Amino acid sequence: MSTRVSSAAAVMRKAPRQARSRATVDVIVTAGARVLDKQGWAGFTTNEVAQVAGVSIGSVYQYFPNKLALVDAIRRRHFDDVLAVLQRAHDRRASTGRRLEGLIGDLIAAHRDYPALHRALLDLPDPGGAKEAYDAFQKEYLCRYALIVAACRGRAPVKADTLTAQVLSSALEGVVHNAARRGLLADPKLKRELVRLAGAYLEEHRAATANVRS
Repeated sequence: MSTRVSSAAAVMRKAPRQARSRATVDVIVTAGARVLDKQGWAGFTTNEVAQVAGVSIGSVYQYFPNKLALVDAIRRRHFDDVLAVLQRAHDRRASTGRRLEGLIGDLIAAHRDYPALHRALLDLPDPGGAKEAYDAFQKEYLCRYALIVAACRGRAPVKADTLTAQVLSSALEGVVHNAARRGLLADPKLKRELVRLAGAYLEEHRAATANVRS
């Protein structure tokens, strides 16, 4: 299964074709994420992105016509990073506890480098197409969470897993985002508590479902 839900090619000036140009775009997007995380939208400039990336401003504009196009690429890459985390959790061959440890550890890591980025992305103007990209991301996001729920229970997915996935994803997402805002992502207790929370919820839900069926 692909871990990419969207492409920024529609808003880029041109799509990178060769390995060297793809590497340049990756460096620019990474630098953009760093600047947006530290400066927010008010301090986000293509000149600073170019300086942090170690490239010329011409190289930035070679691929991105304006800073909104660059922000859209940052947003879409964040979506892809989160989907990749969920895919790894589903593919991991492990017990429920180990699977949840891997999932939560990867979620924390995905937000730890740029803790303010998610909040900044939520407040940014829509460059055109962002809503469609977000809707596609959300659909795939919940689908992959439902697959994780089913994998934790050692069976194929069922319809009821969708609601469980919504609750579980909202809980984990809310705690991770709040921890990022408060600077707590590096605290090892956070991961332990989230694993306990997720494990207890899935076990209680499994037991409740079994009681209803019996």
